[in-house]
Amino acid sequence: MATLNEVFSGLSVKRRYEVWFLRVGLADRSGAWWFRYLLMNPGRGGCAGNPRGMPVQVWATWFPADGKPQTFIQGLPLEGLDISRRGQSPLHLRMGENSIEEDSCRGSLHVDGHAIAWNLRYRSTFAVTLSNKGWIGFSRTPHSDALFSGQITLDGRSFAGEPLGFGVQGHNCGFRHRNFWRWTHAYFSRSGQPASTLEALVYEMPFGLVFRKAVLWHDGQRYVFGKLQESSVSKEPFHWNFHCVGHNGLRLEAAIDGRGASVHRLPYIKTDCSGSFEVWNNSLASASLLIQTVGRADEKLETATGAVLEMVGGP
Repeated sequence: MATLNEVFSGLSVKRRYEVWFLRVGLADRSGAWWFRYLLMNPGRGGCAGNPRGMPVQVWATWFPADGKPQTFIQGLPLEGLDISRRGQSPLHLRMGENSIEEDSCRGSLHVDGHAIAWNLRYRSTFAVTLSNKGWIGFSRTPHSDALFSGQITLDGRSFAGEPLGFGVQGHNCGFRHRNFWRWTHAYFSRSGQPASTLEALVYEMPFGLVFRKAVLWHDGQRYVFGKLQESSVSKEPFHWNFHCVGHNGLRLEAAIDGRGASVHRLPYIKTDCSGSFEVWNNSLASASLLIQTVGRADEKLETATGAVLEMVGGP
């Protein structure tokens, strides 16, 4: 059975990134974790000479509710990498004590005197392909309404639970990173009802075109919006407001607020190895969503810390 986590890149490819990532918002609201398993330019050994350009990388970022984010990145050589074949299911990517599979992942990093380890399991009811441009790149979400269980430790501090948290597991790939993009994923817990999620993506395409799409998962139904209209977008202050209308008359008004101490700015290496660019991410963002349906009362969904907002380039 095909899955959205299937490996796309062969190990001989000289210019390409492929990443499997997780955003875990802790159930006790003490913070959120962001994990990335990155494969970059395997056919040329990453970006030789750049200490942050190893062909295999494992990232862990801690977003505490009461402080500034911390990122830990460990680069690894291709030797010892055990990865499923291109297009093969189920996924497995293993490098010593670090691995990700279809519904679990683990890691163990020792970076700058810090020790971070995790062993997680996750399940979901909804998956979606947000963008698929083939060789150019794609953005897939194998687990959109993910529930996480297991344990994470940071320098002896333990986070554990059944469930531990909630969020998303995604899978992106591309020949190069886009010159600009805006992306959000919001997880709305609902008392006595299944969670709802909203994911939206805007990015530049060739010939001056712009990709725009939002997907709502609500009451067991998928709603796709291809005409997302941005009403306000900014890095300082960090926020994104947009609205969209579906074919069935359903209308969304979304406000994603990423302001505060949890805004994180990280350099990503370009796949042509010419340098880096800055990625803004807040994995403890707030979000509000107004759902308007003809003939029905308006619904409002809100989360104080259950969203992630990410931007590159643009305003």
